[in-house]
Amino acid sequence: MKFYYVYILRCNDNSLYIGITNDLERRVNEHNDGLLPNAYTFNKRPVQLEWFQDFTEPNQAIYFEKKLKKWSKQKKEALIKGDFDLIQTLSECRNATHSDYKP
Repeated sequence: MKFYYVYILRCNDNSLYIGITNDLERRVNEHNDGLLPNAYTFNKRPVQLEWFQDFTEPNQAIYFEKKLKKWSKQKKEALIKGDFDLIQTLSECRNATHSDYKP
């Protein structure tokens, strides 16, 4: 069975990078080897693998990667820590016009 991995790297400037691969160890090594000068992580090495999730369906992995990329850094940090209550809190709409706030 083939696996696809969505992963979060912490760069040396403390920024986070989200990616997807079918070979996690190879891909992290590629980031650290600096094979692509135009890559986001090139000038932010070394990078450290902080979190990953495996998927058996590539479309699920792609969907989740795109979703994670839209998350705030605070929400990504909560995922890394496994703080699912904080993820829920950060996901709640705080807009006064939201239907939850109407009498």
